[in-house]
Amino acid sequence: MWMLISGIFLGWTLGSNDSANVFGTAVAAKIIKYRTAILLTSLFVVLGALVEGEKCFATVGELSTMTPRGAFLAALAAGITMFVLTYLALPSSTSQAIIGAIVGVGMVSGIPDFSRLYKIVICWVLTPIGGITVSFVLYHLIGFFIAKYIRSPQTRSFIIFWSLIFAGCLGAYALGSNNVANVTGVYVGAGLLTPFEGSLIGSLSIASGALTYSRKVMMTVGRDITPLDEYAALIAVLSGAITVEIFTQVGVPVSSSQAIVGGVAGIGLVKEVRALSKRTLIEIVIGWALTPISAGIISFFLLKLFM
Repeated sequence: MWMLISGIFLGWTLGSNDSANVFGTAVAAKIIKYRTAILLTSLFVVLGALVEGEKCFATVGELSTMTPRGAFLAALAAGITMFVLTYLALPSSTSQAIIGAIVGVGMVSGIPDFSRLYKIVICWVLTPIGGITVSFVLYHLIGFFIAKYIRSPQTRSFIIFWSLIFAGCLGAYALGSNNVANVTGVYVGAGLLTPFEGSLIGSLSIASGALTYSRKVMMTVGRDITPLDEYAALIAVLSGAITVEIFTQVGVPVSSSQAIVGGVAGIGLVKEVRALSKRTLIEIVIGWALTPISAGIISFFLLKLFM
């Protein structure tokens, strides 16, 4: 079972990077305390993984025929890639990292199932677009409702605060249900773990990352793309959560980072394009592009080295 170490490491990097997508905007806007955010994130990540995590295992596990050694090296390559991007405080995609790593392993040990890869790539492209669209619509729809029916500033702040808590918990649930397959899907596909064991081990490792090393990326997501008030923070978190949960039902693990960044960018479009930090967005997009390529190259050479 020592081969699970790389999967646990990958889960830790996922939690330290992608948990920023859950409450990052609220923490950066100083609406919710960082400690409260990471505790709620950890709890609902585990819940989401245990309830719906199995839905995405097949997509990851069946992309390529994986041996236990291949599963170990794919998870290790994806974990190394995610750790570097987390250290650089860039929100990145664990989905892209593990899929890139699986393709790299498949190039050495067998041909990956590219028919499944096409579906995954299409969902990757649709994720930020979905985040932007949902954010844009919700910003106007919920804003109209609040302006028409909630006149008291105190009542407005009270409702937005608890709505942020709900949206963040939903986002953590969606992160667990969708992304736990990125952590242990290769082990389930290789027969080393059952789906339940994969969900439990994967979600606990994600929670450990959220609890120990998630503050840096939270600030990038919540503060550096565009300034957010409490209402904008709510819309960003809610749009990201809805987008990721939709893809969970499709059975494809996607990037919660892309969903929330799309949500924040959608708010920037509402406010004015000038409000967006183009430099930060360019850095994030470069990180997304490099993630699957880097993970694929690392896994390819790791497998060559240990064969």
